[in-house]
Amino acid sequence: MTADESAPKKAPEPSGVDLARVALRAAREQARARGDAAQQKKQARRGGGLRSGARADGRDPMALGAAINRLLTERGWEAPAAVGGVMGRWPQIVGEDVAKHCVPERYDEDERVLIVRCDSTAWATNLRLLAPTLVARLNEDLGHGTVRLIKVLGPGGPPRRYGPLRAPGSTGPGDTYG
Repeated sequence: MTADESAPKKAPEPSGVDLARVALRAAREQARARGDAAQQKKQARRGGGLRSGARADGRDPMALGAAINRLLTERGWEAPAAVGGVMGRWPQIVGEDVAKHCVPERYDEDERVLIVRCDSTAWATNLRLLAPTLVARLNEDLGHGTVRLIKVLGPGGPPRRYGPLRAPGSTGPGDTYG
């Protein structure tokens, strides 16, 4: 075996007709690009702007789900939307018993805190004990670090009643009990 036979065979260099085909293809692509640019300039000058044609482009209508997903991504609303989905599935996440007495109110995206209101102090205490488990479950579902803390609120007090016998400067019924 000689040195010429053991050397790998190289692909033949394009020549003649092959070179002409490659050059023609490149020239056509350049002409097409120049023609597209000239056509766009002409339409812009006429005030017509770009017009949709038979081929798909970014201005064509899209499915509603795809449009909403694109909007969420562009605006950076993925985490709030995911947490909103959790609020809709709250009974499946925490269980029916807890869901009857504890309702998620809002999500603070900056602090990554989910605020939950309970209808009694007993349920608020119970949910505070369950909070680390719920945070782990929510982060497993939504992605790590989406919910950092669950803030549990007890029942709200009675609404403030302002009536004709209200003393000026008084803060309500609680100011009489020292």
